[in-house]
Order: sequence, then structure tokens, then C-alpha cells
Amino acid sequence: MSFNILTVDDSNTTRALIKRAMQVADLPVTEIYEAANGALALEQLKAHEVHLILVDLHMPEMNGIELAHAVLKDPSTKGIPVAIISAEPSAKRIAELRQAGVKGYLKKPFTPESIKNLVKPFMESQHVATGN
Repeated sequence: MSFNILTVDDSNTTRALIKRAMQVADLPVTEIYEAANGALALEQLKAHEVHLILVDLHMPEMNGIELAHAVLKDPSTKGIPVAIISAEPSAKRIAELRQAGVKGYLKKPFTPESIKNLVKPFMESQHVATGN
């Protein structure tokens, strides 16, 4: 089964670290698409089939919260799980995001193992949902 991920972070380094962590964790990801902010992420979603979106909260132009709301509100993307990877320490913010429909949260800095623990359940649920 093919599994495509969109990473959204304004830091090129962080996006590269996420990609490398997925490789080290040996996750069977087909494509990893990237965007530097939420507006560019929406363009990527129009151009590619994505099964999971990993989003930073603090970005210019369109931040992670705005992106999550846009994805979850749009009928064509609302079925794509959104997970946050951020240094945001606020438990209140995390609770608000979960209530809004965000499916996961990982605190920076992360390890390959923590990336695997975040991503693998989404891959497994996608596998079950498609019957592949």
C-alpha cells in the first residue's frame, strides 16, 4: 500500500529531520511532500494524494492552526488526518486542537522512534480502511 505524507514547517531543517526520522524508523512511506506554510500546503493537497499531514503550529502566512481548520472544514480534505509536530508546550492549546479535530501531537525535539509512534497508527488505520 502506498502511504503519502505532507510535512508542513517553515524550517527546511525540520522538514529534512522529519523525513530522515521516517527513513531511520523504516516507515513504509511512498512520498513525503513538503510545504513551508499552510498556504503552500493547501496547494500540495490539491496536487497530490496525501494520507497524513504533519504540521508545525508557528509559521508565516498561514499557521498550523489555520491550516488544520481549513483542512478539516473542506469536504475534499476533511478525511485526511492532521497531526501537530511543535515545540508548543501548552496543554490547553493541545486540548483545543484535539477538540477541533487534530488527531495527534508530537513535541519537538523528536526522535525516529517518536515519529514512528506518531505515524504508524495512521498507517495501520489507513490499511484497515482501504482493505489493503
